[in-house]
Formats: sequence, structure tokens, C-alpha cells
Amino acid sequence: MYKLILADDEADVREGLAEQIDWAGLGFMVMDTAENGKEAAELIEKHVPDVVVTDIQMPFMSGLQLSDWIRTHYPSTKIIILTGFEEFEYAQQAIRLQIDEYLLKPFSSGELAEVLRKVKRNIDEELAERENVQSLTAHYRQSLPILQSLFLSSLVSRRLPDAEIREKSRNYELDLDGDGYMVSVISVDSLILPEEEEGGSGGSSAARPPSLRDMKDNQLQLFAVLNIADEIMERERYGRAFIHHDVVVLLTICPDNDMEHISARTLEILEEIRFSVERYLKLSVTAGGGSVVRNLSDLTISYEDAQQALDYRLILGHNKVIWIHDVESRQSIPFIYDDTREKELIRCLKVGSDLELQDLLDELFSVMVDSKVSYEDFQVHLLEMLTTVIRVAKESGINLDQLFGNEGALLGHFAKINHASEAKTWFNGICAKLRSSIASDRQSSYSQLVAEAKAYIEGNFHDSDMSINKVCRHLHISTGYFSNIFKREMKMTFVNYLLGVRMEAAQYLLRSTELKAFEIAERVGFSDPNYFSFCFRKKFGISPKEYRNGMGRT
Repeated sequence: MYKLILADDEADVREGLAEQIDWAGLGFMVMDTAENGKEAAELIEKHVPDVVVTDIQMPFMSGLQLSDWIRTHYPSTKIIILTGFEEFEYAQQAIRLQIDEYLLKPFSSGELAEVLRKVKRNIDEELAERENVQSLTAHYRQSLPILQSLFLSSLVSRRLPDAEIREKSRNYELDLDGDGYMVSVISVDSLILPEEEEGGSGGSSAARPPSLRDMKDNQLQLFAVLNIADEIMERERYGRAFIHHDVVVLLTICPDNDMEHISARTLEILEEIRFSVERYLKLSVTAGGGSVVRNLSDLTISYEDAQQALDYRLILGHNKVIWIHDVESRQSIPFIYDDTREKELIRCLKVGSDLELQDLLDELFSVMVDSKVSYEDFQVHLLEMLTTVIRVAKESGINLDQLFGNEGALLGHFAKINHASEAKTWFNGICAKLRSSIASDRQSSYSQLVAEAKAYIEGNFHDSDMSINKVCRHLHISTGYFSNIFKREMKMTFVNYLLGVRMEAAQYLLRSTELKAFEIAERVGFSDPNYFSFCFRKKFGISPKEYRNGMGRT
């Protein structure tokens, strides 16, 4: 069922349409009816209908004004205009507003039903086009290998947050779970291997079909190498192969804690790939193997090591497998507290959940411990993270003395730490307190913001130009931000709250003064006394005059 709002200032027209049209049979549900354009706009904000059927001439806001408002705020809503022959000169304006359909009065219920069927068909087609899941899925499946390759390239190009890696791995259907990882690179050499003798020296080279090494296209050679590497990696079920920056990259994944095994097995696979390329493609390739790392976020380190190993072919020669630990002495993988890790810590402190913050801190301390840094380096890294925490606290207006004690005591406690587990417990506690304090202050600021808005409304509701934009200019915030906060805190929209304040003021003036209705309307912010009477009756069920005469008293 599609939602529909019906707007017409004639009650008999509204009632007749509601009774004579089989709305449900046509696929529509009439959510509400309005007797003027302003009321229709309020109902549209409330129900967000799929279709609006509106008369062209209505009080307070015409059908064309309403249509213009709909096109601005709800562009996907379909509009059906009901118009008399004498109003047909508005047709050009209706075309400009992209009115979907119009009916010339008088019209039959059958004519309106046919128009509704046409509009429903249009909506059905639009939804079918947007929601063609099967087509989108097929397109996604076709693009998935490319997306996987791009994501794997990003893993070796830059450090990504663990949360992003997990999310994209799921989205791209990549199983990258493991206890250790190693990146290797394979580059096609410029070296030309000698011809194999076939049938003696009398064979004619002119009769030989062109081989891959005859082709100048390096990309074609690269894809041929990738096919061999991919086939071997898939057979071994030991990782993934992809192309990145004119080299074939191997990402090997260790399923257990045997970190030595992953490097030994990877070097065996690289040697098999090198041999197969030489045998079947008659090409020379050199492979460089990187360091073993424990986290996917550290693949950039392993990739850089693999590239450095590849550079040693200038010394050791081509057509070889070179491992970085054979040519350079490495004791540990360095821990780097870079911009990505700092931004992730700031994000978790400001807007993250307790679980996200705990996961990040677990990862940071785990990498620091695994990197086997010295005591002095451990203190430096911890101080870098502590500096981030203090900066976030100050930027958020948190009193450090109340939260952690004075900064001297904070740094004094820091200097006494001499064990990683103690440091982790202490640092986790500081971060948890700060995150909780920021969340509490944010909620307090929301309440204060709404209180200031209410005070401004209650002091200026008599202004007929009072609007959400005016309140936001006074508070120096955006309307979208304020609208969400106000609705969440007050459980009603700004428009409804303003109307309630004005109606309460009108009640008081009706009870306590002899002012005429139009004077009261002006004092409570209504420039149109007729619209004031309409809103009053709609709110309380009686007119202002009836209320003053005693019908509204309890």
C-alpha cells in the first residue's frame, strides 16, 4: 500500500472522494485529509506520503504553493492537482513544478481512479528499478574480483584501522583471518632467457609461434605471472595473489602460531612460482619476501620489506627469490604510532563505544609488546598516546584535575610504570573515564541547548516570523543538527512545540483579557487571524469565542 494525503478546502469533496474511491483496491491508504495547504504541509511532514492529491485553490497556502513546497522538501512524492476550468491558466506553472498528474473539475470517480492507477504504475516502476536486487547482486558479483584486488592493494599501500579491515573483508567476501601474515612481491625481469633447442640447430625461428617473451606489453606478462601465482596459491590454500604497482603481490596467511613456518612455506611457494614462470612462460622473475607480521594493519611494513628485498637483485642478480632477513639483520618489527592510529584513538574517545575503545587499546598494546621495543621506546610510545588523551580532554573542555588528578600527579604515575600489563591497565582506566565524561558532557550540552531554545521561543513566540532558522541563528548552530537534538529531547518537532506555546498563551489571554480574537492572534505570533482560529479549533476542538464564553474552562 502506498501512503496518500488528500487536501481540499471543501468538506463534501473530501468526504465524497474518501467514500467513492476504492483506495485499498487501487493500492493506496489515505493517511489523513487536510482542508488547507498549511495543514496539508504539516500532515506531509508527519506521514511522508507517496502521493498527495490536492485542490489548486485553498486558503492559507494554495495547491501550487503546496506543490512547490513538496518539490523542495519531498521531491520523490507524486502530486495530483485537482483544478477547475477557470483555473487552467495555472497549467504552465504546474508544468514547471513537475506536477505528475492533474484532473479538470468536474471529474468522475472513474477518471480519478485511472489517474491513480497510472501514478501507482510509475511508483512501482521506480521502486522496481531501485530495488532490482537480483540485477544489483549480479553486477556486484561481476565487480567483486576487482573490488577485492583494490582492497588488497590498499592494505599494502597504507595502514588501515582494524575495524575498517574487518568490515571490508566481510563486504568483499575475503577470509583473511590468521595468526601471521607475510607479503611478497614478484617482478618480471628484463632478462631474456635462452631458447630451448627443439629438433637440433636446423629449426627455423620463422616457423616458431610467438611466445609471451616476444610481446612488449609488460601488463600481459604480469597477468600471465599472476595466473601461475594465483593457481599455486589457490592449490595450497595459503593466501591471495594480486597485481599492485606493476608487480604481483602475494599475501600469505598463517593459520596457526608457527611464525617461522609461514616464512619458510612462503619462500618455497615463491620458488615454485619462479620455476613455473621460467618453464612455461620462458620469462625471468625475481621475488622479494618481507617480514612476518601479526596484524593486517601492519602489512605495509611487510610490503616495504619485500620491496627492499627485491632491490637486492641489483647485487645478487635476477631470477631469484630473496628474503629480507637473509640480506638484512632484523630483530623486531617496529611499532609506529602514526596518524591513522592516533585518529582512531581520538574517534573512539569522542564517539566510540566501550567495546571499540577496548579493542583498539588491546591492539595497540599487543603490537607494542610483539615488536619487543626497549623500555625507553615503550615509554616514548606510551607518552605519545597519553599526549593524545590529554589533548582530547582539553579540546572537550574536561577538567583534568577532576578526572585524573593534576597533570603533575598524572605524569608522576606514568614515570613509575615499569611493566606493559601495568601500563595497559592504567591507560585503559584513563581512556574509559575520559570517554564516559565526554559522553556525559555531550548529553548535558544537548539538554542545555534545548533549554536555551525553549527560553528563546517562550520569549519571542509573539514574533510572526519565528522559525527554526531564526532560533538556530540565535544559537549559532545548523538547523539539521538542532532539529535532530530538539526532536530527540522533546519527543516532538519544533513546529509542534512552537504551536503549543502559542496556543497556551492564547488560552491565557482569552481568560484574562477582553482583547478581540484578531488582537490575540497578533500577540501570539499569527499574522492571519483566520489561520489562528483554525489552529485553535484544531487544537482544542472549539473556537476562541466559545472558549472565552466558558466552553473551554474545566
